[in-house]
Parts: sequence; C-alpha cells; structure tokens
Amino acid sequence: MTWEREDAAVRGTRPVPADGSLEVACDESGSDGENLTGGNTDVFAHASVRLPVESAAASVQETRDRIRSPAEEYKANHLLREKHRAVLEWLLAPAGPIHGQAHVHLTEKAFFVVDRAVDLLLGGGPPEAVTLFRAGRRELGDERWRDFLASANQLLRVRNDGAPQAPADAFFHMVDALCQGRPDTAVSGILERLAAARPRADAYRVRVADGPTLIPVLNPLLPAIVATAAYWSAGGHTVRLVHDRQNMLTPDRIAWIEETARRAGARLGGLRLVEARRDPRVQLADFLAGIARKIASDELNGRGDPALTALLRPYVDPASVWGDERSWLRLGPPPRTTPAGPAVHAAG
Repeated sequence: MTWEREDAAVRGTRPVPADGSLEVACDESGSDGENLTGGNTDVFAHASVRLPVESAAASVQETRDRIRSPAEEYKANHLLREKHRAVLEWLLAPAGPIHGQAHVHLTEKAFFVVDRAVDLLLGGGPPEAVTLFRAGRRELGDERWRDFLASANQLLRVRNDGAPQAPADAFFHMVDALCQGRPDTAVSGILERLAAARPRADAYRVRVADGPTLIPVLNPLLPAIVATAAYWSAGGHTVRLVHDRQNMLTPDRIAWIEETARRAGARLGGLRLVEARRDPRVQLADFLAGIARKIASDELNGRGDPALTALLRPYVDPASVWGDERSWLRLGPPPRTTPAGPAVHAAG
C-alpha cells in the first residue's frame, strides 16, 4: 500500500491512506466495565466520524468559539448544558458539520446482558432475547426482573471474588424460582430452557476460572467496533479505524476485532489507537458519543427531548443492540441506505 504523509507535528495525526479506503475516527461513551446492570449508565454509545482532519479541526474550533469555555479540553457535557443548546443543535443539524459523515452504534446495557446470556446458554439468536427482555419485566414484576438481570450479569462477568461456581449457583436458583407457577406465559418456555442449561454455564465458569479470557462477554465495545466497520464498509470500501486509546483494546483484541469483522464480510483494513486530543476527528467522535448516550438514555427512561431525539435519529445505527420497543421507535432510523449499501436492521 502507498501512503500520503501529512505533517503529523502540525496536525497531530498519523499517515493517511492514498488507496481510496475510508479512514474513520471513533470514540465511546458509557463504559462501566462488566457492571452493566448496576453501573453509572444504562446506555453505551460508540460514535464514528469520517471527515478530513482539517474539516474536523475547524469544527472543533467552531465549537470552542461558540461555547467560549476556558476549559483546555472540551467534552460532550459542554454541549449538553442548557445554555449551549444552540451549539448542540448546530452540531447535529442537517446543515451542521457532521451530518451525513458520522454514525452512532447504541447498546442498551440491560438488553445486552439478556442477549449475551441467551446466546451463551441457549445458543439462541436475538428473537429469544427480545421476547425474554420485553415480556420479562411485565410478567415477573420490576423487583424480580431486576434480580434476574443482576444475577445474569454476575454469571457472565469475568471478575469474581467468591467461589468460581457461586455466580452459576445464584443464577440458576433465581431461574428455578421464576419457573415456579408460571406455565404457558411468553417467558416460561425460555426460562425452562435456561434452567436446563446449567452444564453450559458450569463450563463457562470453568473457562473463566482457568485464566483470563481474550474477549470479555459483557464488554459492548468490541462488537460495537465490528458493527462500525460493517457500516462504513457495507458497499465494498475498505475502512481503516482510528480509535481513542483504550486499555481494553490490546493487540490480541484488535486482532480479534479485525478477524471477526472480516468473517462478517466487513472490509476492515486495520485499527490504530491515538490520543483523542491529538486528533480532532476523534474529538468530534467523543462529542457525538457522549451526546448520543445522554439523548438515548433520556429517551429510554421516558424523559426524552423530542427535538434532540429527532436530530440524533439520522446518526443511529439500525443494527444497534436495543431491546426497548417504545424508545427504539423514536431513536431507530427507518430502513435506509448506508453511505455504501443497505443497512442491517436492529433487533429492536
């Protein structure tokens, strides 16, 4: 491959490919490690921006000029303040600097836990997870549903300070209790199948106890990056991702991302890590990720701002991991075409 080099000292960037591939900058918001049901946030957002470095730098500077904060580094919370509402609307608007050149993959954390548990124990696809998630709270009640989510989270997480099989014991005690007295309901069949899947859970806990796992089941960052690569390369373009530095993104996991994306048909040409403050494209992705997480969380919790939700909607990945039907009807885009081809519909 040939490369055209920019003045990295001036622009704070690495070389730019000259082979017609797309270079897309990424960042995330809402990471709580493996604590998806009891963390600080209920939504994880992974944003990506495709802009020339010079355009991105001009947009960051315009944001600073409009907000006029003395802060050395701007974050999404600067734009989310009510007094800067006009700046936020400018950034997201159809006539704004990133419209049509940015993308957000959303993960509803509680649904992600259910989806991963169903996949691990039943080998099931999204339909079973959606059925369990949407009917679970209604049929089990809020308190029992929260307990189920927490026990599923504990079952799947790698870190465990107690006995290796304690998370499995707690989870299946919970499932057995939930199965009692609930015949012929939307979730009873799935719960009974989960109750019979103890051997799979035990095998998983043994693997976890034997040593560190390469790909943590509960971390939404890795599948979100794969989905981002799939979106931008959908029409046959090779995409190269530039991502903010993350401890999670070790060389082995980057290799896993690249291989998984390629097996899924995405043309991912590589992923490299940079410091966000040295790449204005990553700074814009950071803005968008934080903004999207807040708007999506507000919508999920019934306090959405219709105007902001409407501005975010064109950016949202149809393949987002989202289970709540009411909020997805507002957040999720209608069937549409990506910059390079047909989109994939979300499970929600």
